[in-house]
Amino acid sequence: MDSEASDLLNELQVKLNSVLDDLSSTFGNSFQSQMRECMRQMASLLYQIKGPLNDNTKNQVEADSDNMLRPLMDFLDGKLTLFATVCEKTVLKRVLKELWRIVMTSLEKNIVLPQGNDTFGAQILSAAKELGQLSKLKDHMAGEAKSLSLRQCAVMDVALDTIKQYFHAGGNGLKKAFLEKSPELSSLRHALSLYTQTTDTLIKTFVSSQHAQVHNGKGIRFTPNEKIQPSRGSCVDKPIGEVCVHIELYTHPKSGERKVTAKVVGASDLKWQTSGMFRPFVEITMIGPHLSDKKRKFQTKSKNNSWSPKFNETFHFILGNQDGFECYELQLCVKDYCFGRADSVVGVAVVQLRDIKGNCACWCPLGYRLHMDDTGLTATRILSQRSNDDVAKEFVRLKSETRSAEEGT
Repeated sequence: MDSEASDLLNELQVKLNSVLDDLSSTFGNSFQSQMRECMRQMASLLYQIKGPLNDNTKNQVEADSDNMLRPLMDFLDGKLTLFATVCEKTVLKRVLKELWRIVMTSLEKNIVLPQGNDTFGAQILSAAKELGQLSKLKDHMAGEAKSLSLRQCAVMDVALDTIKQYFHAGGNGLKKAFLEKSPELSSLRHALSLYTQTTDTLIKTFVSSQHAQVHNGKGIRFTPNEKIQPSRGSCVDKPIGEVCVHIELYTHPKSGERKVTAKVVGASDLKWQTSGMFRPFVEITMIGPHLSDKKRKFQTKSKNNSWSPKFNETFHFILGNQDGFECYELQLCVKDYCFGRADSVVGVAVVQLRDIKGNCACWCPLGYRLHMDDTGLTATRILSQRSNDDVAKEFVRLKSETRSAEEGT
C-alpha cells in the first residue's frame, strides 16, 4: 500500500473513531434520567445503613453493598445483555466506557458529594454569609445531602470494587488498567478518602493545596516593615483596594509552641459606594488545624468615611506545637460596618504563612471572592455537611465571603 493510500485510510479511521465516540456519548447520555433514579434509590438504601464500623458490622458490609447496588445492577443487567447481542465488539467497548464514566460521575455527584448542579462552586461562595445561614447552603444541594459515616464509606468502597469487576466481566469487558486509571474512579476514591478525614485534616488539606485563592495567588508584595512602601508591582484585574498587615512568626525554643503576631496597619484605595456613612474595618482570622479551643478571629475598630483607613491594631494567635506554620493561613476581610444588619464585604485577601520568613509587612490586594480548585471545593463541600461542627461551619462561612454585586464599583 502506497503512503498516500495509507494516510487516507488513517484519516478515515480517525474520523470514524471520532464519530463513534460522539455517538457513544450521545447514546450514554440518553440514560441519564434512568441513572438518576437508580442513584436516588441507592442513596436511600445507603442512608438506611446505621451504626458504627466495628468487628461486628464489618462482616455485614459486603451484604449491605450488594443490597445498595441492586437498583444499579438491575439496570445494567437489562441494558448490557441487549447491547452485547446487537452491538459490534468495537462499538460495545465504547458504550461500556461511556456507561462506566456515567456510573462513576453519578455516584460522586448524587451520593458521595450530592450537589444541586455544576455551579456549586459559585453557590458555595455566595451562600452562608452568616453561621446561622449554613442551612441555606445545604438547600442548594440535591437529594439528601447527608454526611456519610465510616460504615457507609466502607460500603461504598466495596461497591466500587464490585462495579469494577462487573465492567471487567472476567476479561470480556473493559481492561482492568483502563478501569483503575480512569479519572472518574480516581476522583470518586479521592472524595471518599477525604470524607473519612477529620475536620482538622480537611482544613489542613485545604490550606496545603489552595495557593491561588485571590488574584490567582499573585499580587501580594512583601517589605521588611510597613514603613517601606513596595513598588506597585504587577497590576491585578479590577482593583478594589489593598490591606497591609505586618506578620511576625515565633516558635518557642523549648516547647515548640508557635505564635503569630499580626498588626493590621491599614487599608488603601478602597473602592466602595454607599448611600450612608462608610465605616470600614478589618476582620482577621487564622485558619488551620488544632484551633478549636483557641482564639481564631479578631477585628479592628471601624473608621468613619475613610477609603484609606489606618488601624495599627495588633493581635496574637496561639497555634500550638502540633503542625508547622505552613499548615496555616490568615484570611483578611475588609467590611463596611452596618448597624442593625449584616456587615457588607468590601474585599478579601489570604496570606499563607508558608510565604512568611520570620517577620515582614504584607501588602495584599483585595479580591471580590475566593477561588478554589477541585480539591478545595471537595473539602469545603464535605465540611458544609457537618452542621454540628462549629469549626467546619465557620470555615465554610469564611470561604464563602464575597463582595456584594449590588455595592461598590
